[in-house]
Amino acid sequence: MGYFYPTVGALANLTLIAFIILSVLDYLMLFSSNEPLSAERHTPNRLSNGDVNQIRVSFASHLPFRSKVEMIDEIPHQFQIRDFAISWEAGPGQQKEIHYDLRPTERGSYSFGNMNFYVTGRIGLIRRKVTIPASKEVPVYPSFIQMRKFEMYAISNRLTDIGIKKIRRVGHTMEFDQIKEYVRGDDVRSINWKATARANTLMVNQYQDERSQQVISVVDMGRVMKMPFEGLSLLDYAINTSLVISNIALIKDDKAGFVGFTNDKITMVKPQKKRTHIRAIQEALYKADTNFLESSYEKLMVTLKSKVRQRSLILLYTNFETLSSMKRQLPYLTQIARDHLLVTVFFENTEMDRLIRQPAGKLEDIYTKTIAEKFSFEKRQIVKSLNQRGIQTILTAPKELSVNAINKYLELKARGLI
Repeated sequence: MGYFYPTVGALANLTLIAFIILSVLDYLMLFSSNEPLSAERHTPNRLSNGDVNQIRVSFASHLPFRSKVEMIDEIPHQFQIRDFAISWEAGPGQQKEIHYDLRPTERGSYSFGNMNFYVTGRIGLIRRKVTIPASKEVPVYPSFIQMRKFEMYAISNRLTDIGIKKIRRVGHTMEFDQIKEYVRGDDVRSINWKATARANTLMVNQYQDERSQQVISVVDMGRVMKMPFEGLSLLDYAINTSLVISNIALIKDDKAGFVGFTNDKITMVKPQKKRTHIRAIQEALYKADTNFLESSYEKLMVTLKSKVRQRSLILLYTNFETLSSMKRQLPYLTQIARDHLLVTVFFENTEMDRLIRQPAGKLEDIYTKTIAEKFSFEKRQIVKSLNQRGIQTILTAPKELSVNAINKYLELKARGLI
């Protein structure tokens, strides 16, 4: 328009000059300091798989004026988050702590990169990029957050708060502890009449839970455990629950162990009673990985027969989708159940159950629901077939695995079966 109206051309020139002056001022304000900001990322020494982990960033502005800051943290590639950015306004000399959450869904080593900050000054025409080196390797371990949660409830006898059932004891399936004076509420069946006669007052026998029983978590690491559910594979659900059960067993003064098996490899951590033994189990679970081959139940049977001589509670985490797949392994499961108390843990297909509950609107939906109901029926048939051969079973949704496994463990202890 300046070609036709000289006034407009003059205004355009003034605007351009003002823009250049403001840009130079903005540049000088932003780049006058060698260190406009400082920041440090604080990560845990290890992350908990399947849980929300908090990452903290300590930030301090060294600029004498208010600025806008955008942080782009180079988080590990396993999270597949490509638009991660946090923005805020920072006052002059302000210190701030930023939090964000990450939920890993696979075990292994995670690499954090640098922290990149984009600072915009008061005028807002120039942005300055500040890169702070912050490379760090952080391992992701089986869910120790879940383990600590169940441990806290177990120590405070509040397991019922998170769905663990109270089990009524049948008879005295406990070891003798001491003789003490009778107080109101003690079981009258525990009165020791000889001690009562000597002391001339009612005395009762005090018992404690039987100890040093072996609890071994056996995890199938074959292809059947590769199936995902809400981000985690069935293998990771089994591994997280194995850690929880092992820790609860150690709290209950039992021995805890772990066995992982594939088609050609057996990983074993022999049962021990020491509280520090949970670290050895945790390390073995951290390294456990699945493959796309069918696991060898024959090798598992031979290993348990040769290396586990004491009758133990075997919690076998696997997944049977069809009756025929279970029958192929049934001879080996029956043999294991002769020497040990075997509990076979496998998973409900929750997506299939959701499909069954949906109303069928057309012929194709009816066919789909019929097939889904057939698979669901086969799961119940598997439970029935195993129970007929004296093998305990847990058929559970992946999310409810830990609670159902602990319930079964406490039930079997209360019934004196281990």
